Amino acid sequence: MRLPPLVHNRLSYAGAAIALLALSAIVFLFILNTLVGGGEAPYAGLLIFILLPAVLIFGLALIPLGMVVERRHVRRTGSASIPRFPVVDLNDARQRNAALIFVLGSVVLLFLTVFGSFQAYEATESVAFCGSTCHTVMEPEKVAHQRSPHARVRCVECHVGPGADWYFKSKLSGAHQVYAVLTDSYPRPIPVPLADLRPARETCEHCHWPGGHADVQRLKTRIGFLPDAENTRWDIDLLVNVGGSHAAGGSAGVHWHLNPANRVEYIAADAARQEIPWVRVTDTRSGASIEYHSTEAPLSAEQIAARPVRTMDCLDCHNRPSHTFDSPGVAVDRAMLAGEVDPTLPWIKRTATELLAAEYESVAAAEAAIDAGLRDYYAEHHPEVLSERAAALDDATRALQAAYRVNFFPAMRASWAAYPDNAGHFRFPGCIRCHDGLHASADGEVVSSECTACHTITAQGTVDAPTRSDDPLGLEFQHPPIADLEDAWMDTPCTDCHAPDS
Repeated sequence: MRLPPLVHNRLSYAGAAIALLALSAIVFLFILNTLVGGGEAPYAGLLIFILLPAVLIFGLALIPLGMVVERRHVRRTGSASIPRFPVVDLNDARQRNAALIFVLGSVVLLFLTVFGSFQAYEATESVAFCGSTCHTVMEPEKVAHQRSPHARVRCVECHVGPGADWYFKSKLSGAHQVYAVLTDSYPRPIPVPLADLRPARETCEHCHWPGGHADVQRLKTRIGFLPDAENTRWDIDLLVNVGGSHAAGGSAGVHWHLNPANRVEYIAADAARQEIPWVRVTDTRSGASIEYHSTEAPLSAEQIAARPVRTMDCLDCHNRPSHTFDSPGVAVDRAMLAGEVDPTLPWIKRTATELLAAEYESVAAAEAAIDAGLRDYYAEHHPEVLSERAAALDDATRALQAAYRVNFFPAMRASWAAYPDNAGHFRFPGCIRCHDGLHASADGEVVSSECTACHTITAQGTVDAPTRSDDPLGLEFQHPPIADLEDAWMDTPCTDCHAPDS
């Protein structure tokens, strides 16, 4: 095949070389990713299907561009810019050595470029890249992730997942985020839920697949300390009705919502999905569906038609699987249970919780206030602690300062109060968003608000004298004894007292 004369120019040669190198890199990376990465490295698509093809197209585009430039040169000067092809004589030692250096250098450069590119996308997959590149912005999420059950799961496996299409979508979103960081226009705290997060069935269910829910019930023990002089320990043993395997087609309990036989859809009245005025449940086998409307704040037919309908998945309840921040009370309970804060220090639960709950301008200010607050309290009310139990007080101070550092981030205004946790109904509405007894169908059927539908209390009370029961219905919940509380809690949801703004 005879090449058009105008192809013989330096720019077209360079374009052909770039295109050839890019094509070689695409083939090499595709084979490497298939054999080593199993074809599922989330960022492999960036190089193989987006960046390198762009380089390939750029190289190919240089070929006709060089021809245009060469045509103008020929018209202007009447001669070609370079000979048709250089004459190569490998019998000439100088040419032979030059050709050998060029070939070997090109091969080495190709493999170094490919290896460096592969290492670059491996680096961008790391938790350090996601959490530390924009340190102030992502610090809360990174710190929480490192303390979570998913600490060994990379950020990209949930936020991007495998394949080039979702990677491309995430990078489009990331471009806006980079701009926000550079211009210091990002919100504080980062708003949730993420509108462009990949569906849970394509990420979470790679490990937590519905067919793997084998347990019908799981025992959970909640341990806390009361805000009294003795810091009384109060335990609650719960049998959580998980629901068993979906394979049988009839699982109940909590995971009934994700049973393939059921499709639950809802409309949220707010961006945080904390107010749910409309729910539709569909039996996927028969196609029959029931709509439930809030009797307190119902939506009109026009509003229902105009608002987006979301299909419920794992993240509607487990919305903080890797980025949970402890409330002040929970943080203190954890420290006391671990022995980092001595439970025998009088009133330590109440005092420590109040210190963690206060607002501070910075972490340094919080640490100083915690140290001074503990010493001032005990100097005024229990001076013997300063003299006789100074070591225990020092340990408590360090533990509370550490708890603040991993749960509160003043620079980003990030803490438990900023991020609702829907797995429960204690500090945030969670389950009660729908199971409040106020969502009814047209024929009067109400979404259940029975506590025993999700859990059964088998034991509760102090460690020394717990109340136990073998009754299948379990025990009626007993609120821990707190001064002046009496029975007011029986007629109100937990969030009335335990929510951040209560």
